[in-house]
Amino acid sequence: MGDKISASDNRGLLGLVAFIVFIDMMGIGLIMPVTPSLIMGIAGVTIDRAAEIGGLLIFAYSVMQFFFAPLVGGLSDRFGRRPVLLLCLALLGIDYAVMAWAPTLAWLFIGRLISGIMGATWGAANSCIADTVPPEGRGAVFGVLGGAGAAGFVLGPALGGFAGMYSDRLPFIIASVLSLSGTLCGWFMLRETLPPERRRTFSLARANPFGTLLQMAKNPLVIGCLVTIFFLQLSAQANISVWGYYGSLQFGWGPLAIGLTVALYGTTIAITQGLFVGKAIARFGVVQTAKWSLLFGLPSYLILAFAQSTGHAITAILLGAVTGLAFPAMQELMTKRVSEDAQGELQGAIASMISLTSIIGPLIMTSIFGAFADGEGLYLPGAPFILSALLLAIAIAILWRTLSRHAATV
Repeated sequence: MGDKISASDNRGLLGLVAFIVFIDMMGIGLIMPVTPSLIMGIAGVTIDRAAEIGGLLIFAYSVMQFFFAPLVGGLSDRFGRRPVLLLCLALLGIDYAVMAWAPTLAWLFIGRLISGIMGATWGAANSCIADTVPPEGRGAVFGVLGGAGAAGFVLGPALGGFAGMYSDRLPFIIASVLSLSGTLCGWFMLRETLPPERRRTFSLARANPFGTLLQMAKNPLVIGCLVTIFFLQLSAQANISVWGYYGSLQFGWGPLAIGLTVALYGTTIAITQGLFVGKAIARFGVVQTAKWSLLFGLPSYLILAFAQSTGHAITAILLGAVTGLAFPAMQELMTKRVSEDAQGELQGAIASMISLTSIIGPLIMTSIFGAFADGEGLYLPGAPFILSALLLAIAIAILWRTLSRHAATV
């Protein structure tokens, strides 16, 4: 299967992969602050209707990613990580350029469909780690990679908020330049991490979300973690889908305030995952780190549900960041249970599970927001976060049950 090399001996490669993820996530974060005003400007609608349209845009993106992430993961297991990673980044850069000049909502929807298909750099990057890092060290490195992505959200929304003060289109142009720059950097510096002897035959029967999940279901711990991720990410859809609309209505935020608060969230996640995942796993073990860190999300969501000031929202952000320890820990647990020639397939399964929550989550969360923010009946813009707390409680119950049954074999 080839020899693993330690992360310390492979810092150049892992640093480059983290940089590509940083660039990719920064591009995604750039467009977040201007999406509400862009939709309102193109469609001529109010903010509650813009939130519903924004949910549909996320829905379109996520449907494509749900179906194509396993396909891309299977292709990376067959042909290697490098060509898949670079192709996705390049086409994503072109897509951002097209969206920058979108004259109608139809163009925006087409752009999001293409972005969903190409949004596979996360899975390919994580597969690079599984290819090169020993199993016992993957959790810490997954955390660093997650921290790099979160750091992209630190600069992305902040930069998008500033750029949005001049034009709703400018952040899309910047995102295009960043994605194409990441492609160029990877073309000259990124080496292949999956040698030919560790590749497997491509199978269309497995390279789809249903076939991939059937493969993962053969291991109880892996499927338990995947179901946990489903409910965890579904709860997070409140942050992803309605944050800008919620802040605008509840606290009077503009693009700059939206960008800065998202940047704060990215900063706390970057610090949590980049600096503390390895330390937490070394101190408490991978199982206990995964189990206990999720609990911090419950009070965070409840604070957001009833927040009366920006200060309350900031408190919730700081508290909720601790949950960032759980995902890299679960990744380490799962990669230990999956064969070396199916790591891309595992990452595709994770991406599909996350995408599935992005398919149904925005529709649910934006609908709840619209129902409680339209001025009729009960007025509670934070209502989506109450649902998030309930969904997170389900995730916690599933993870604790799964790890309690299989902790002895981890």
